[in-house]
Amino acid sequence: MIKLSPSLLAADFSNLKNDIEKAECAGCDMLHLDVMDGAFVPNISFGMPVISSLKKISNIVFDVHLMINDPIRYIEDFVKCGADIITFHYESCDDPLAVIEKIKSFGVKAAISIKPKTDASVLEPFIDKVDMVLVMTVEPGFGGQKLIPETLDKVAKIAETAKEKGVCPDIQVDGGITLENAHLAVEKGANVLVAGSAVFGASDISEAVRKFKSL
Repeated sequence: MIKLSPSLLAADFSNLKNDIEKAECAGCDMLHLDVMDGAFVPNISFGMPVISSLKKISNIVFDVHLMINDPIRYIEDFVKCGADIITFHYESCDDPLAVIEKIKSFGVKAAISIKPKTDASVLEPFIDKVDMVLVMTVEPGFGGQKLIPETLDKVAKIAETAKEKGVCPDIQVDGGITLENAHLAVEKGANVLVAGSAVFGASDISEAVRKFKSL
């Protein structure tokens, strides 16, 4: 079953409540919240006050993607403001296992991500310890980029490794995902799609969501 997690970065920030309600009513499974610190990635987005405020007006699963250095410092804070899933980057810390354990200690789901240039093999020790793996299909930090086709080979490798280990974490892809190319990721083994403008920029969000979830 395909799950859809539209990226809040593509929503109308002057009317977030309305856009989130539309996504939730259309059947989106999660809301993807990109937190950027201007250091791990060359951009700054939003943080805990925004997430906490949005949690008050929505029941959708908050899929919080931390693109920040040394994420273990802020795990408890993001849990308190409403994160249901916390994704951190393998490249952002010295001890990924410690971050995973910290996230799980608060009873929320843990996910680990890699950038396009990071080999999928680095995730092998963690695949049986996380609830989700996120493959970035563009360089993280900015929306509106085109999908990097070769990143989808990482999806296939992760799916293969998970099968070998006898586990089945969700495999999420994020970056440049559209209705035209999403099937390529699904065919490689992805089951969670992050899409921004393809959802929030659609003339009919419900129809866009239906088409994504029918892949």
